[in-house]
Amino acid sequence: MSTLTTNYLTPTGREEAWRFTPLNRLKGLHDLSVSVADRISLSARELPSGVTYVTHPARETPAHSQSDDLVVARVREASSNVSVLSIPADLVVAEPIFLGRTSGNGEPEASRTVIRAGNHSRSTVVVENIGTGTFAEEIEIILEPGANLTFITLQEWSNDAVHLGRHHAVIGRDASFTSVVVTVGGSLVRLLPTVEYAGPGSSAEMFGLYFATTGQHLEHRIHVDHNVGHAKSRVNYKGALSGDGARTVWIGDVFIRAAAEGTDTYELNRNLLLSDGARADSVPNLEIETGEIVGAGHASTTGRFDDEQLFYLESRGIPEADAKRLVIRGFFLEILSKIGIESVEERIMNRIDAELAQVEIA
Repeated sequence: MSTLTTNYLTPTGREEAWRFTPLNRLKGLHDLSVSVADRISLSARELPSGVTYVTHPARETPAHSQSDDLVVARVREASSNVSVLSIPADLVVAEPIFLGRTSGNGEPEASRTVIRAGNHSRSTVVVENIGTGTFAEEIEIILEPGANLTFITLQEWSNDAVHLGRHHAVIGRDASFTSVVVTVGGSLVRLLPTVEYAGPGSSAEMFGLYFATTGQHLEHRIHVDHNVGHAKSRVNYKGALSGDGARTVWIGDVFIRAAAEGTDTYELNRNLLLSDGARADSVPNLEIETGEIVGAGHASTTGRFDDEQLFYLESRGIPEADAKRLVIRGFFLEILSKIGIESVEERIMNRIDAELAQVEIA
């Protein structure tokens, strides 16, 4: 065991960070006695001119952020190489940059990726997770001053996949970061979308969409560290659940440090329960060390269909089952539209429609 993990113990499930997660379904990713294979699993499609995607030795690519997460420590320990996507300064990339993950053989494996957006660049990066495997990953996203980056990660896994990941953004002065997380597949998915700031005038918008069906566990743990003054964040995650044993967990932590005067933040989580036997846990948290802020708030709701919406649709001759599906589509549309890539939006909605066709909505 390396020095990276000597200070860790295998979780028991009683720890705050792990109390919602079914450890027996992680296939050893959390277990220090189980080896984790080292494999670069993300590959790039054709890259735009000027953009590079190369592999560097891990010893030459130190981590840009701290983390107390066991899985992140294991990824850093196991990864001998790091894949680095670089968008040069001042480059405006009109088309999205796609990174696709190749399926594994089922054994636990780990990989590290760094995405660097140069000064005043503008780009969209899409990570597509399709197929099966048992993956632990860390993606660090570095936005240099004035950069504008949209980071989209799509979890369209097969039903037996296990995916644990941390996606951490460091946002430079006057830079803008938009994150869109879509999780519509997998046996167990546990993601940590996290943000910190490296200069004033920076902003983060974090959107998420998840749909859990029978037996799926989908967990998203967001952390926004307002560590500098005059920065902004908005968090908006929506989820729907249907089927026996469908489970979602959303943790939204926003920390406003004493030095972060002028902070403007708000987080929202909404969950739609479509059947009996489904469970959604939603825990928004605000920790504020200074009163000199623009605003800070949070909201969380979990419930069933809006009867008024259903009545409106049914009164216009739409059958109840179709009306419910229209309501679900409308519920997701706000987040789905943030992707901004028509072919991807259509593919995700087709996946949701296919799942809805197999369940009876209460």
